[in-house]
Amino acid sequence: MNLRQAFLRHVGQTSEYPMCIEVEYAKGMYIYGPGGKQYLDMDSGISVSSLGHRHPYVIQAIKDQLDKYLHTMVYGEHIQAPQVRYAVQLTALLDKSLNALYYANCGTEAVEVALKLCRKATGKSKIISCNTAYHGSTLGAESLRSDTSYTMHFQPGIPDVHHIRFNDLDDLDKICSKTACVILEPIQAEAGIRLPKGDYLKKVKQRCEDVGALMVLDEIQTGFGRTGHLFAHQSYDVVPDVLLIAKGMGGGMPIGGVVASKQLLDTFIKNPSLGHITTFGGHPVCVAAAIATLEVLITESSIIAEAQKKADYLVSKLTHAFVKEIRYAGLFIGVELVNKDMIEPFILHVIEKGVLVDFFLFDPCSFRIAPPLIIDYHEIDKAVSLMNEGFKFLESLDLV
Repeated sequence: MNLRQAFLRHVGQTSEYPMCIEVEYAKGMYIYGPGGKQYLDMDSGISVSSLGHRHPYVIQAIKDQLDKYLHTMVYGEHIQAPQVRYAVQLTALLDKSLNALYYANCGTEAVEVALKLCRKATGKSKIISCNTAYHGSTLGAESLRSDTSYTMHFQPGIPDVHHIRFNDLDDLDKICSKTACVILEPIQAEAGIRLPKGDYLKKVKQRCEDVGALMVLDEIQTGFGRTGHLFAHQSYDVVPDVLLIAKGMGGGMPIGGVVASKQLLDTFIKNPSLGHITTFGGHPVCVAAAIATLEVLITESSIIAEAQKKADYLVSKLTHAFVKEIRYAGLFIGVELVNKDMIEPFILHVIEKGVLVDFFLFDPCSFRIAPPLIIDYHEIDKAVSLMNEGFKFLESLDLV
């Protein structure tokens, strides 16, 4: 068997037709396959590789930590310098109420931690999430989804989950005194990059305060500079009770976290103790990579500061008649086409030409652009040129 055959036979997949892009090497903005096949990464592995692939500062931090220690004990028992250092550095960049960090392995685990935390802290069970939101694929996180076509075979999920429509102020009445928390994305990702309208997020927070519920913001995709701010909520003048982070956090290494007040996180300490435990959460090598990633983002301030400018430039070049709408915040972009039947052939054609873009879970009419924040204008021009070739390819299919 060759590598592709072995992959299909022995590695679990989640779709009938995986992309099967064979990866030999990756650096900066590019992923390379056999024979030097080059892909310009305009997706960042779903918003993970914000500093591109194998950023030298991140790689050096990983190597330095390897020379000290790897896993020593499950999270929360040993004092490990990387964990302490990162928590101090990160919380210094947030509102003073968000002053402590619980480490997780990924975004989905961070969601699970948050749900448990909110139920235990409030003594209430009702959880509210938004329609067309995605928060992860474990059973608890899946229970937050409104789309039964995805979740029907995994039922029953966790009980007492209810849904509201994103940006619908009338639905805020569903947040009541029985609500433990409202969990939502500041910008809906898998719905096709849907931005909050007006002061919607502030009104959600006010409603939570009025009824004694906690507001949980899932910034797993929008965090670490993706939208032109370190975190998206900082541009909407709202502070959540609980902030969820992952993806771009680790510079390509697996890590996530729950940020809240120390008082709130201490809910896990007693009655009973061990409210949530995780063997590998806060693994020192992953945290070392996270420290390096955060330091690059902060010290090289233009990386985040120019995200919106680069996005404006990119969007200005995508002007084909097949483009119905472009929604974006920083380098977090959803491009809607006039016909949903165009999406799959467009994406497959563009990938074949060497540009990685992707689908959305809940928006069949749009495709995703979320390149590493280090992208330069020459690379934007190259990507746009190949996407415009994709539009010409669609013209030949007569899909209008």
